[in-house]
Amino acid sequence: MHFEVFAIGTAFVFGLAVRQVGLPPLVGFLAAGFFINLIGPRFGMPGETGPILEYIAELGVLMLLFTIGLKMKLRQITEPQVVGGALIHFIVSIGVFTPIIWLLFTSEWMGALLVGIALAFSSTVLSAKILEAKRELGTFHGRTAIGILIVQDIIALVVLAIFAGKLPGPWALLIFATPLLRPVLFKLLDLAGHDEVLLLAGMMLSLVIGGVGFEIIGLKGEIGALVMGLLLSGHPRAGELSSSLWALKEVFLIGFFLSIGMSGLPDWNAIIFALVLAALLPVKGILFFAVLIAFKLRARTSFVTALSLTAYSEFGLIVAAGIPAAQDYLVPLAIAVSVSFLIAAPLNRFAHQIFERFEPQLQRFELSTRHPDEQPKDLGDADILVFGMGRTGTAAYNALIEKGHRPIGLDADIYKVEGHAEAGRNAIFADAEDSNFWNSVDLTKITAAVLAMDDLEAKLIAARMLRASGFSGTIVSHALHADHVAQITEAGADQTYLTMQEAGQSLAIHALETTGSENAADGERAAPA
Repeated sequence: MHFEVFAIGTAFVFGLAVRQVGLPPLVGFLAAGFFINLIGPRFGMPGETGPILEYIAELGVLMLLFTIGLKMKLRQITEPQVVGGALIHFIVSIGVFTPIIWLLFTSEWMGALLVGIALAFSSTVLSAKILEAKRELGTFHGRTAIGILIVQDIIALVVLAIFAGKLPGPWALLIFATPLLRPVLFKLLDLAGHDEVLLLAGMMLSLVIGGVGFEIIGLKGEIGALVMGLLLSGHPRAGELSSSLWALKEVFLIGFFLSIGMSGLPDWNAIIFALVLAALLPVKGILFFAVLIAFKLRARTSFVTALSLTAYSEFGLIVAAGIPAAQDYLVPLAIAVSVSFLIAAPLNRFAHQIFERFEPQLQRFELSTRHPDEQPKDLGDADILVFGMGRTGTAAYNALIEKGHRPIGLDADIYKVEGHAEAGRNAIFADAEDSNFWNSVDLTKITAAVLAMDDLEAKLIAARMLRASGFSGTIVSHALHADHVAQITEAGADQTYLTMQEAGQSLAIHALETTGSENAADGERAAPA
């Protein structure tokens, strides 16, 4: 118990410290893992991960992949830039990393090849965690990145089967029958209600049926958790289920990042190995950028997608651990993965600002033709823009329609846009953080803009870009926290409202109106008497 208390306290201190300088807390959790590894034995505590921490970390990964599946559509994985991008990058990465490892660290081609394969993968957990924190899982670059990661995970299974002799048995073919479970899973979710039973349903589907169930038939539990999420992604309550699992998943993932940091104390050779791989990390991102540009994605999409994939993978450690010829490199690889996390996390925090800084240079690489999802946007005869078509944005859109206006909804989630189009709303796929959108859109007919996105950075960029484009109309925004109001107003918004405060005031007004109506009615009834 003392170790758990020490680990939780250390994670809190380091997570709080890095948050004060604007870095994601996961950077602090990684640093806490290194710290525990370093000083833990001096106080009679284990310096390496034990079975309890490893188990908690595994639960966190399974639940993360399950919630990712809930927010995805199967066709995302089959898009050309996803399948082609993953395969091409994997092959080219092996061709780049393997000779370098062979020249610098080993004379054995097989060992160098296996390390090269491990380095070709990108971190599913880090990328998904960063995209989720920035609310970008549903954006075009977010779903492209997650799709590539899923294809990489499938490749990892194939690599393990070939080099470790872990070929799935005939029971693994049952994966093709999983769509038959969908009606049963939908009914199960309908019956779960909205309380703790819903939380237990999510845990059972991700950990029991997805995790343990798939391992029984010879497949990895991570794939099972993802498949369970995908099967439920079309359910109306998929978002509610994901929200119910959020806090529990976050706690378990702290164990994952601690375990990465505690993976082992390196010797000097391992440190040199990790530093060399850290120096090679930009090569990984550059390769992704080049491949995605070749698939007609624009510079901005290619850049932010590549940056989110620029970290070595925890699945690379799984591959190394499962193949005897690569196990000598397990600790050096773990250190390299940890260092890549420490580099990639803060860079991704400022991905959009970094692109804006180097936009002129990066746009030179764009092809003349563009991906269909990234064509210039036509606002038609709309007079009001509504950025972010979630619950708040949809309510604003409907209210504007009732008042006789011609609003147009903009959202970076293509599937959300398709849902609104099917419901008869005027909505288009567009990203408020995309400079190309602002360069190609005509705002002359627009009189007002409503910023209803949840992400603060997206609201700030949208407000600044509206004003930079010469827009002089009214900009109204909502805010989730009081300390965001001043930032949004300074960025160019005329009015900023605290969502929860406005909801409370609206409830009070309705209560008073109802009371007043009842009193008036009582007076009318009393008058004749």
